[in-house]
Amino acid sequence: MTPEDFAALLAPEGRALLDSLRAYDPAQELAVATRLRREHPAALVSAALGQARLRQRAVAKFGAEDAYRMYFTPGGGEMATRASVASYRAGRLAALGVRSVADLCCGIGGDALALARLGIRVLAVDRDPLTVAVARANTEALGLADLIEVREADVTEVDTSAYDAVFIDPARRGGRGRVFDPEGYSPPLSWAVRTALTARYAAIKIAPGIPHEAVPKEAEAEWISDTGDVKEAVLWFGTAPGTVRATLLPGPRALETADPLPDPEAGPVGRYLYEPDGAVIRAHLVAEVAEQLDGRLIDPTIAYVTADELRATPYATAYEITDVLPFGLKKLKALLRERGVGILTVKKRGSAIEPEELRRKVKPQGPNSATVFLTRVAGAPSMLIGSPAPEPSPAPSPAPSPEPAAEPAAAPSPEPGTTAP
Repeated sequence: MTPEDFAALLAPEGRALLDSLRAYDPAQELAVATRLRREHPAALVSAALGQARLRQRAVAKFGAEDAYRMYFTPGGGEMATRASVASYRAGRLAALGVRSVADLCCGIGGDALALARLGIRVLAVDRDPLTVAVARANTEALGLADLIEVREADVTEVDTSAYDAVFIDPARRGGRGRVFDPEGYSPPLSWAVRTALTARYAAIKIAPGIPHEAVPKEAEAEWISDTGDVKEAVLWFGTAPGTVRATLLPGPRALETADPLPDPEAGPVGRYLYEPDGAVIRAHLVAEVAEQLDGRLIDPTIAYVTADELRATPYATAYEITDVLPFGLKKLKALLRERGVGILTVKKRGSAIEPEELRRKVKPQGPNSATVFLTRVAGAPSMLIGSPAPEPSPAPSPAPSPEPAAEPAAAPSPEPGTTAP
């Protein structure tokens, strides 16, 4: 889509056409396109159909109410921050007293929108003309244009000194896909860090797989998951240098420390297996969770925690383990058949077997369900069979102390001149 095609979408004819496609089925696109081209220019129909597809995909990230009012570019929608994560991060900045933010590499404007919804004034900058046009249209579509200035510029040439904070979201995709070297980001991480250090507060969005040794000593490093999926990592400046944090949404629930514990000991598999949230694993805070659970690892290199008692934690999912077996498809298939397991959840860590491959080979059948973990126990390829553990019962409240027995009432003193009965 060219800037000219996008401008046509913003005209009354384009808006009406796009609104009419809210519920269209992409599988029927050829028939829909043929019909619409009888009444509208072919270029406009193509642009509207493309935008309708992007809006449908964006519902999972932005929610239907916003997604069907917003505009997207193919890459911009994919790279934009999930609305729940952007809202959380905007809330952290607002809690720091930030009232203005320079949003560098703003993309389609998802983060700027979240900031403006908290009353924060935003300068949103990107160098791509189409992306800038889309971001500007989004600020208007959501009624936030008064708080957001969208500017087409090279972010490395923008003066951010007038703003309370800087947010930088470098591009982490190139012509060959994802970029894993932080110096391959556009702009490079080293430039982003230098810029962050000039601001009172700053946040840099980075890939969650960044090596911990690449985190600057001046930064707080935060890994964020949403409903169990790790979405991003953020380097914070001006907050708590040297702190690592795992934040779980919704919530938020945060596990953090400036003094990480050493790796926990490994030991035999107990009755319960805990699968730490991905943000906890990325933040290297598995030891902190193991300590809370009075647990141990099943293998020194595997991030599964095991324990003999069931304890509640928001930072890991608990499973009750019924079988610990050496890896073997024949034995697993026989066990599942014997127990009538037709609904099989396969999880793996430290195994080369793919879940779909295993399902094809064991062919689960029956009314019952089970979870199998393909992993290593004390270095040996193993299978752990179990099911989600029940919620731990809340600790009983202490019984109220009995009321002290009432003292018998004292007999009234006799009146002068009389005797007691």
